[in-house]
Amino acid sequence: MAGEIEARLKALDLVLPEVASPVANYVSFLHLDRLLLVSGQLPLADGKVAFSGKVGADLDLITGQAAARLCAVNILAQAKTALRDLDRIVQLLRLTGYVNAPPDFTEHPKVINGASDLMVEVLGNKGRHTRIAVGCVSLPLGAAVEIDAIFAID
Repeated sequence: MAGEIEARLKALDLVLPEVASPVANYVSFLHLDRLLLVSGQLPLADGKVAFSGKVGADLDLITGQAAARLCAVNILAQAKTALRDLDRIVQLLRLTGYVNAPPDFTEHPKVINGASDLMVEVLGNKGRHTRIAVGCVSLPLGAAVEIDAIFAID
């Protein structure tokens, strides 16, 4: 049914933002055959990093999950720009999540759950995916989280 994903977004009271332009020599997304690859998305809101610092030091776990959720919203916005119709998504195949964290932090998967949970809320079973969640010493613009995605599309 056309508009199913848009209806879920509306039911969740989520509005996809305008997409951010690349800040270096890369593209925001790449559509190849039946795949859509979305470059790493930061937790940007209104063109600014909404969550910066290290999760587990400057930010607590709940705030880190909110940062990951915002990254997922931005991934969906990029997918909408690329596909024009989110119902073209057949399956979210992979999320790769990077968490800006101190060396002793070990809750990276719980942080990235903020994005994973949103994808399942919005995409239903099409949002169930494989995943990588790792820690980093720093991320661009001091962001707390960065996440990229690979989708199978029709």
